[in-house]
Order: sequence, then C-alpha cells, then structure tokens
Amino acid sequence: MIEVLRVFGMIIAEFLLELILFSAMLLKKLKRRGGFVWRLPLSLAALFAAGFFAAWFYSAFGENVFGRIAVYLVLFVLFTLLCAWCFEEPFFTVLFCATLAYAAQNLAYKLFLLFWTAGESLRLFDGWGDHFSLFYRLVYYSFLLFCAATEYFLFLRRVAGRLVTCNLDSRMLAFAVSALAVTIILCSFEDVYFSRLCVERENRFSDPVFVVLRETGNAFSAVCCFIVFLLSYKTLEERELSREVDYLKHAIRQSERQYHISKDTIDLINIKCHDIRYRLGMLASEVPVLEDIRKDVSIYDSRIETGSPLLDVLLTEKSLYCEQNNINISCMIDGGKLGFIEEGDLYCLFGNLIDNALEAVKKIAQPERRIIDLVVKQKGSMLLVQEENYFDGELEFSEGLPVTTKGDREHHGFGMRSLRLIARKYGGELSAYVKGDVFHLNIIFGNRQSV
Repeated sequence: MIEVLRVFGMIIAEFLLELILFSAMLLKKLKRRGGFVWRLPLSLAALFAAGFFAAWFYSAFGENVFGRIAVYLVLFVLFTLLCAWCFEEPFFTVLFCATLAYAAQNLAYKLFLLFWTAGESLRLFDGWGDHFSLFYRLVYYSFLLFCAATEYFLFLRRVAGRLVTCNLDSRMLAFAVSALAVTIILCSFEDVYFSRLCVERENRFSDPVFVVLRETGNAFSAVCCFIVFLLSYKTLEERELSREVDYLKHAIRQSERQYHISKDTIDLINIKCHDIRYRLGMLASEVPVLEDIRKDVSIYDSRIETGSPLLDVLLTEKSLYCEQNNINISCMIDGGKLGFIEEGDLYCLFGNLIDNALEAVKKIAQPERRIIDLVVKQKGSMLLVQEENYFDGELEFSEGLPVTTKGDREHHGFGMRSLRLIARKYGGELSAYVKGDVFHLNIIFGNRQSV
C-alpha cells in the first residue's frame, strides 16, 4: 500500500495535474454545459479516484511497456470523457483539445529530460546531498511552469482562439491519434527500457552511448510533439481561411443579387418620384404648401454619378438611408478606375465598407460628427480607396483589422476580413488605424496606370 501511495502521489497525481493544467489552456473558451460548477469538481474527484486504482496497476505492471501504456491510455480516455461531460462541444473538439494538451505536457516533460539527462551526465547535481528530492522537484516544477507559459503564449492560446470558430473533421482526429501515438507509446518505451540502464538514480548512465541514445529519444519525442502542434495549428488556420472564403463567395453571390434588386428598385423609385415631383410642380403655384412637399420628394429623384453604374446604384441606395438617419456621406469617387474589379466583388467591397461606417456613425449622438468621407482617386500608378468616419468608444485590433464589437464573434466580424480578401484578390492591400476619434481605412491597388 505504501508503494501504491508513493506511485499515486509522485507519478499518477502529478501527471493528472499537469494534464489538467495544459488542458485548461485549451478548454477555457469552449462552451460549458449547464451545471458546470458541480460537474467540474465531480469530474476531478472521479479522475483522481481512478488515478488511485491506476497507481495500484502501475505498481504491479508499470515495469512492463504495455502495462504502462495501458495506465496512461485509460487515464487519458477517462479524462477526455469527463471533459466531454463538462463541455457542450462536439466530441472531436474535446478529443482534439485533450490530445494537444497531452502532447504539450509531454513536450515540456521531454524538454526537461533533455536538460536533466545532460546535467546528470555532467554531474551537475551531485552536491545536493540529502536535499536532492526537494531540489529536483523545485527544478522540475519551475521548468514545467516556464514551458507551460511559453507554449501557451506561442501556440496554445492561438489554437484555443480558433477552436471556437472551426468545425473539426477526420484530419483533426488523425492528428489526435498521432499525438496519442507519440506521447504514450514512445514515452512508455523510452522510460521503461532506459530506466533499466540507469545507475545510482534515474537518468544517470555509466556508458556515454546510453546518454546519447536517451537524449536522442527525448529530442525525437519533442520534435514529434512540435510537429503535431505545427500541423494542428496550420490545419485550423486553413479551415478558418476556408470558412472565410466560403463566406466571401456567399456574400459576393448575395451582393450580385442585391445589386440587381437595388438597381431595379431605385430606377422605379426615380421614375415614380420624378413623375410626382413634376405634377406637384404644376400645382405648387396654386397650393404653396405643395412646394415643400415637392422639395421633400425631390431627394428620391436623384442619382449619384461616379462613372461606375454599380457604384451609382449602391451609393444612391446608401445616400437615401443616410438622409433618413441624419448622416452626411461625402463621396469623391472616380468609379471608372474600378473597372478591373468584378461586379460582385465591387458591390461586396464598397457595400461592406459603407455598412461598417454606417454602423459606427449611427451610434454618435452629435449630428455634426455623423459624417462619412469616401474617396477613390488615382495617385501615380496606384489607385487609392480611402474611407474615414467618426466613432465613439474604443476599437480593438487583431492582425491589423478592427475586431467586431458584436458579442457573437463566431458569426460576425467577417466584413473587414472580406474587404482584405477582396483587396488582395486584385493585388491590393488594406490597412486601418485610428487617430483620435476618427477611423481611417485605406486600400491601395498598385500598378494601375491612369487612363
């Protein structure tokens, strides 16, 4: 029983705590199930209770490779199931988080072994005497926390941020299986067989060849974990980009339909309003009050001329909205220079650009600051698209773009990214910044000769 307690305290419980630490970094943004406050402690209690039985099995069969693999595999499976019980996410997502956490824990452990085995071969720790165990634990936990912080800021937080917007598929499951293979099987084989070659204490070897082999195994395991990290991150990044492209294609299709609907609607409104204004003009001399009505109606009998029929429709539509909402939109646009952009892309580009500006200025109470300036002009070989508007509050930027202020970032925030994707599609680049209480957005298309 004493041996079982020692194994539980020094090996099993320590491993579980490390796994929980790294998992917390990945699971923190996932949606929690109802009753999470009681599910979590019950899960932890069940996990450590199972860990005690695993310690008994480890004491009896831990010197056998397959026995050790069985211990860690069962603990991992139980840990994953308990996480799925606590978080309301697809099981593949929870499994992916758990396996990456396992890989992160193993990476930290293998990096420590690289350092420790080298230190043992150089006899750096011989002077610790009776306090060896204490100093070993202090060094190990300090090293572990340093690695955990480094892995979090370099990798895990970015993965956690993308998990909530990406639906995982079979490729993600393949990465999960790879992580398990690397962390459980290789680690178990190395620890069991190299422990039989140690002298005096663990990870001290009499033959330099064993040191080289041990360090090679540690380095190989660490590299495997790093590759799993890299592939997982790149796959998540690819899926997020694919999701944005799918959204953009959908938005462009919707923009094309919206353009034709808006064009027909505005043409009809202009025809009807022109006719009404003409008739009111004939009667205004007899009924003076009709002159005021005629002026009110005349706003609908107008078109913004930019040189681009599509922008004429879009800006006319938006100007009517601005008039109704007491917003001043100023346009100086040489639309003829934008002929290289396809209609759907052009409508989506300027539609999103203006809609974002309208959303910002609508929140401003002072009428004199409800202003949007939009300029398209040629400057040398470059074509510039510039938009400026006032705004209230604070803007948070991520990757050079303002982050949506809507609460649901999973389903919002594509507008600005769509602008950048369209700009890059035509060889342009988008930049955005804030100066005082004014938001500035610039798109530069290079190598556009003046015509």
